[in-house]
Amino acid sequence: MGHSPAKKYVVSSTLDRVDWNAELVRGDLGKAVQQLKRESGKGLFVGGVKLPLALTELGLIDEYEFVVHPRLAGHGPTLFAGLSKHVDLKLVSRLEFGSGAVAMRYEPRR
Repeated sequence: MGHSPAKKYVVSSTLDRVDWNAELVRGDLGKAVQQLKRESGKGLFVGGVKLPLALTELGLIDEYEFVVHPRLAGHGPTLFAGLSKHVDLKLVSRLEFGSGAVAMRYEPRR
C-alpha cells in the first residue's frame, strides 16, 4: 500500500474546524502558502475557484493544469474572474484522453 493520501489544507476565515484529514490555514495567505511550499518539498496542488485566484494575484503559482471536457455548461463560477493583471502562460505539455477531454499544463512566463 505505502501510498499516503495527500495532506489537505483548508483556507478559511470563517471555519472553526475541518475534516480529520485536513489542516486549517489562517492568517496571511501568502506567508502561509510560501511556508507550506518550503515544507512539502513536493509542491502543493490547489483546486477550487477563489484560492487559485488569490494565489495567482500573489504570484505563488508555478504551474497551471487545465482539463477541458467536451461539454458546454452555461453556468457555474468563472475561474480567475476579477484577476487584476494578465498572466501570460507557456504550454508545457498536453495530453488527450479517449473521452475527448484534453489536459494542458502551463507555466507562467516570468
